[in-house]
Amino acid sequence: MIRKLFPILLILIGAGAGIGAGIILKSSPTDMANHNPCGDMSEPDTHMVEEGPAEAEMPEYVELNNQFVIPVVSVDLVESLVVMSVGIEVDAGQTEIIYTREPKLRDALLQVMFDHANIGGFQGRFTDGNNLDVLRASLTEAAQNVVGKIVTGVVITDIARQDV
Repeated sequence: MIRKLFPILLILIGAGAGIGAGIILKSSPTDMANHNPCGDMSEPDTHMVEEGPAEAEMPEYVELNNQFVIPVVSVDLVESLVVMSVGIEVDAGQTEIIYTREPKLRDALLQVMFDHANIGGFQGRFTDGNNLDVLRASLTEAAQNVVGKIVTGVVITDIARQDV
């Protein structure tokens, strides 16, 4: 009979100890509300950078709906495929213009990507910073030719090359 009660007794002792520890270690809600993990904030932080004159509005980014697929051709054979996603950086409040001109914009950007592939831009270390800077500048110029100076940049949000 003691062998049958012993496991039950251990469970009750363990549960009681757990509940007791929880009650003892429990913080009151007011203690948690007064605790600031960043330290005492009653004194102003003199290390913070002061704001200058009113800054211009932050640019907005428009992610184009579909990825671009660019074939990399070598001696009349498709050597690999590059898949890219891009976003267009525009002045604040100008995102709707990008969506209305998206078909023409995609055409212009795709032509730049084809030209980049044809000069070998997607071969070797195609993700090299200088190589991508040239591509971004060309994409930005093409976007500005279609939409206007509201485009302040093109960001490459995803890029991958798959050899075939």
